[in-house]
Amino acid sequence: MTDETATDEPTAPGDDTPTGGSDHPPAPPAAVDQLHQEREHLSTQLAELDTVEDAMAFDDNFADSGQVAAEQGENRLLASELREQLDDVERALGKLDEGTYGSCEVCGGPIGESRLEAMPATRFCIDHAG
Repeated sequence: MTDETATDEPTAPGDDTPTGGSDHPPAPPAAVDQLHQEREHLSTQLAELDTVEDAMAFDDNFADSGQVAAEQGENRLLASELREQLDDVERALGKLDEGTYGSCEVCGGPIGESRLEAMPATRFCIDHAG
């Protein structure tokens, strides 16, 4: 016979927040929805950038190859920034699964609900924000 704890409880249908076993308050539903929407949006933007990057191939004899190269560099920089944002969103969604969403990574204290609603992927409380 195993000792079942509240942390073994499944999440409610359609809900990504654990139903118990956490010292943290439940994640604000608006923040959770925003994280899912942001993940979808960032993934779409990255896919579109990849398509644009593929279409920007140019011939060595192309008269404005410098312009194309500059645009490719800008696209790579933008893609890098989007990947970083997507990584932050994925990390926040992982914290939801672990039951640690809403905790500051520096002090372990709670991140304010209004801060989470404004910046759902934030990793730090207001006192430790960069």
